[in-house]
Amino acid sequence: MAAHDMTGSRLGVTDATTDGSWAQDNALFLKVFGGEVMTAFDEVNVMKDLHMSRTINSGKSAQFPATWKTSAGYHTPGAKLLGSQSVSHNERIIYIDDVLVSDVFIAEIDELKNHYDVRSEYSKQMGAALSKAFDTRALQAAVLASRASATVSGGNGGALIKNTSMATDSAVLAAAMYSAAQNFDEKDVPEGERAVVVKPAQYYLLLAVDKLLNQDYGSANGDYAGGKISTAAGIDIVKSNNVPSTNIASATAGENNTYHGDFSDTVAVAMHKSAIGTVKLMDLATSMTAPDGDFYTQYIGTLLVAKYALGTGILRPESAVEISKAV
Repeated sequence: MAAHDMTGSRLGVTDATTDGSWAQDNALFLKVFGGEVMTAFDEVNVMKDLHMSRTINSGKSAQFPATWKTSAGYHTPGAKLLGSQSVSHNERIIYIDDVLVSDVFIAEIDELKNHYDVRSEYSKQMGAALSKAFDTRALQAAVLASRASATVSGGNGGALIKNTSMATDSAVLAAAMYSAAQNFDEKDVPEGERAVVVKPAQYYLLLAVDKLLNQDYGSANGDYAGGKISTAAGIDIVKSNNVPSTNIASATAGENNTYHGDFSDTVAVAMHKSAIGTVKLMDLATSMTAPDGDFYTQYIGTLLVAKYALGTGILRPESAVEISKAV
């Protein structure tokens, strides 16, 4: 294959495998359209509204200044007030990662033979792929925030709550959420906009905790028959398939913030909205080559591209708690 040849996404090929024969290149083209197009299910992405976000017009990073508390004391009559307190300052910097892309090439001949439109569905799925990547990195950053030290001198770092039965014992998991809420309260983390993100297995495990569902313990908070549960200890319960659970040993090329770590024991992460932040230079966008453009003429087909340029990083470690099954 020449250096600049396009491989393409061949619409008529089964499982992206072909020996180049006409039979394999055209295996999926039908004489009559047989019904609905089956596509991958969309991911449910949750992190967009659970943390801070800032858009910049130019530059490679954004600065988030941080200050610590002042103290108070009684005044002695006649004593001078000299403003003698030294307030701790620091900063967090979030960098823009390299442009993340998802691209598909459709050969003109395949599109002419095909009997249904694939461009809109391809664009949708490419956008979903980038959305999943965003959610995944944001959740990794949230766990890393819980492991980080204080941003300013005298401040608070993140926290870890662990129990070897955390992933399988509903009572232990529920108790961990109350411990996380207590941890937040003791660090003066605001009570609003708190969430705990769990995998589906742990989300449905919590439905076995009667105290979280029984109206005798408060307002209707869940529905066992409907498979819904809302809060624990005033923390919103959110389920996601993107909670990290493996050892990511090193950074991926193009990442300019830290997302990697050993998440093998991570079960969930509790966080306030201030725990992490995302800086956007270029929001999610999709595009395709013009049908009369040079690219189309050169390769006889259409290139679809989805892309964004952003980065996610730690802001306030005290606003994150890792819930773990570690020993």
